[in-house]
Amino acid sequence: MRPKGLFVTGTDTGVGKTMVAAGIARYLRERAGRVGVLKPVTSGAVERGGTLVSEDAELLRWAAQCEAPLSDIAPYILREPIAPSEAARRDGVMVRFERIRESFDRMASFHDFLLVEGAGGLLVPLGPDLLVADLAKRLGMPLLIVARPDLGTVNHTLMTCECARARGIKVLGIVINGFPEIPGSAESYAPRLIEDLSGEAVLAVFPRYPDVDGKAVVERLAARMEKEPLATVLKGELE
Repeated sequence: MRPKGLFVTGTDTGVGKTMVAAGIARYLRERAGRVGVLKPVTSGAVERGGTLVSEDAELLRWAAQCEAPLSDIAPYILREPIAPSEAARRDGVMVRFERIRESFDRMASFHDFLLVEGAGGLLVPLGPDLLVADLAKRLGMPLLIVARPDLGTVNHTLMTCECARARGIKVLGIVINGFPEIPGSAESYAPRLIEDLSGEAVLAVFPRYPDVDGKAVVERLAARMEKEPLATVLKGELE
C-alpha cells in the first residue's frame, strides 16, 4: 500500500515547483499530522563550510516542520546547476533508484503524508536509465504538475500530461504558478485552454509574488491555498 502523498513535477525548470511544494507542505502541516518531504536529487547545490547543501530541501523541511535527517530528505546533492545525470557524473556519483527508495520508505514510515519533489520536468535524466518520470512511476505517487503562465505553457503542459499518461502515472491536476497581476493575452487564455485540451483540472492559479524571501512566498501560497480547488483535492488525498 502506497503512503498518502503526491509527487510534484514541473513542465520545465524555473516554474516555481519548490515554492508550490513548500506552500502545500506549510498548508498541510496543521491538517495532515506529520508531513514528510523528499527532494531526491538536487543539482546546483550551495557550499557552506565545505559541505554541499540543498536550499530546496531546506525550504521544504522548514515548511513542513519535518525533523527527518537531511540525508533522507535530500539523498543526492550535486554541485553544478546542470542536468542531474551530468552533475552526478562530474561529482563522481551515480544516482541509484534503490538509495532513493530507501529514503522514501523511511520517510513514509514516520510520516502521515509525503511530498516528493522532482527535478525540472518529467524527462529530466537523473542517472543511467532513470528519468524523473521513472521515479514518479516507481514510487507510485499521483502527480501534481506545476506550470508557468506565459507563452509556451500550453505546449509544455500538454506534453507533460501526455508523457505522464503514456507511462501510467496518475495526474492529480495542474497548478499554474506566477500568474501576473495584469495578464497579457497569452496568460489570459492559458488556464482555460490547458484545462480544455489536457482533460486535467487546473487546481490553482497562484499569483506572482514579488518577495525575494522564499519563506515569505511560501507563507503567502499556504494562506491562499484554501481559496483554490487544490485544497479540496488535497483533503481527498488525506482520507
